[in-house]
Amino acid sequence: MDFGFDEQQKALAASVRDVIDSRFGMAYVRGMLDDPRGFSLEFWAEAAKLGWLGLLVEERYGGLGLGPLEMAAVQQELGRGVVPGPYLASAVLASVALQRYGSERQKKRWLPSLAAGDEIATVVFPEAHRASEEGFVGFTAERPSRTAFRVTGEQRFVLDAHVADLAVVPAIAEEGVTLFLVETCSPGVTTQPIRTIDDTRRLATMRFDGIEVEANQILGEAGAGLVLLEAVADVGRVALSAEMVGGAERALEMCIDYARVREQFGRPIGSFQAIQHKCADMLVRVEGARAMTLAAATSLAHGDADATSDAGIAKSWCGEAYRMVTTEGVQIHGGLGFTWDLDMHLFYKRAKSSETSLGDARFHRARLAERALGES
Repeated sequence: MDFGFDEQQKALAASVRDVIDSRFGMAYVRGMLDDPRGFSLEFWAEAAKLGWLGLLVEERYGGLGLGPLEMAAVQQELGRGVVPGPYLASAVLASVALQRYGSERQKKRWLPSLAAGDEIATVVFPEAHRASEEGFVGFTAERPSRTAFRVTGEQRFVLDAHVADLAVVPAIAEEGVTLFLVETCSPGVTTQPIRTIDDTRRLATMRFDGIEVEANQILGEAGAGLVLLEAVADVGRVALSAEMVGGAERALEMCIDYARVREQFGRPIGSFQAIQHKCADMLVRVEGARAMTLAAATSLAHGDADATSDAGIAKSWCGEAYRMVTTEGVQIHGGLGFTWDLDMHLFYKRAKSSETSLGDARFHRARLAERALGES
């Protein structure tokens, strides 16, 4: 089976790269590092105009109605540019959650707004991403009346919560873990940004002080929250894998360009076998990551039974590959690799944060082993 992009998907990726290179390149990325929001409204408006924000939203709700492979094509280019912003949180995770599990009323209320860039959404995942374990869910939902809930608690490391207008929130209710749609402007909702190693991707702690939530704000079936979150996370893992492929590919290109011009002992360092071997190993990691990501995206697109396993395999491999490539990238650049002047450190930091997002390699390997042993 051919896991590559078709001509239309390649054209989509090329158009995204052109926009990023011409308008939202590394100067833009650096300019957003100290911005409280973390991205510019100009970028968000352009992403909406070009249809990126509605990529996975059905046409009847204002989107393009495309699938996982197109999503991977866009994410790969965003990763090449370490472009900051809530694209993963809003255009992928939250849009998928609403598209798949929202009622018609919920879809009409939120999907057109998210696709148009008028509002931003995020999804709250249990800490450590152990979605199968209720104990990692930080919110509880009591039911003072038949039509309302009172939600209390906090969850850390919520992606782009500081700019979200809507959050998909899991809470432990009488029926089991249930997903709620919570508007962040509701009384009793507070968010506190968390400073992390990666300033291009923002996290926050979200707290609810007994907020009132109506029964019609439940997303999907009550008590099925963990199952629904895992399905959404699988899409996010493939998206993150594609992003990491793009970042690793660009880091490798930067290393090759540098090795051609940096001279030591009277000749380019790229002529030394030690550097050649590093670059060869990096290329193997990048191409392996690309193949696994495209296989996982294809599996998602076809609705294969192994889609969850494929997403975990891709996320596991890509996380380690991206970290390895950027670590070697810093080494190849020598002392300059540790300085603020070069861009390599931005890719290294993104690699470290992406590796742990939605489960690291250890987490996914353990899940794959449990699944394999359960089937034997």
